[in-house]
Amino acid sequence: MNTIRARGLAWVAAAMLAACASPAPRYYSLADPDAETGRPASTGGTAGFIELAPIAMPERFARPQLVVRQKEAGAGPEVDILEQHRWSSSFENELRDALASGIAQRLGAVDATKSGRPRGQPVTRIAVQLRQLDAVESSRVDAGFSWTVRRTDESPAVACQLFVSEPVGGGIDALALGAQRATAQLADAIARSVTAMQANAANACQR
Repeated sequence: MNTIRARGLAWVAAAMLAACASPAPRYYSLADPDAETGRPASTGGTAGFIELAPIAMPERFARPQLVVRQKEAGAGPEVDILEQHRWSSSFENELRDALASGIAQRLGAVDATKSGRPRGQPVTRIAVQLRQLDAVESSRVDAGFSWTVRRTDESPAVACQLFVSEPVGGGIDALALGAQRATAQLADAIARSVTAMQANAANACQR
């Protein structure tokens, strides 16, 4: 009887622990689904190689967890780090991968960010800095970026900035989609600046 009772208690304890266990994390991607499905290049198909440097960003964003602000918090300093809602890799790597593939697709270029390029081939080097990211639940995603573009066979560099504000609906999924759309806007803007630079346009940062 004692053995049966002990087994019963053990089963109840296991069931209680399972009930109290945290739900499995949800994972999100910044990759542009239009780019992945082969959207035609939007900048005239600039051929060549691109390399994207590691994204510079404040340390508080360099983590896999989503960092969000509750709508009720207004402009206050409090943010939430969501353990159960994560990017598929650390945010700086997620953003870099999404931008590198998105820019390459828009330009009709080869992404040499990780694979390298043939010796002697010129490459367009891109460096991006995340200056601001404010994800407000049930409201919007605000993001500010700056970047430079330089060709290895040319000395002048082009420096540009972009601020985007994406309205979002309720829920964390909506915030992740808003960040994804902001990343796609940034990829569009960088691709246009590369094309304008190569065409020697007077204002390579014009939207």
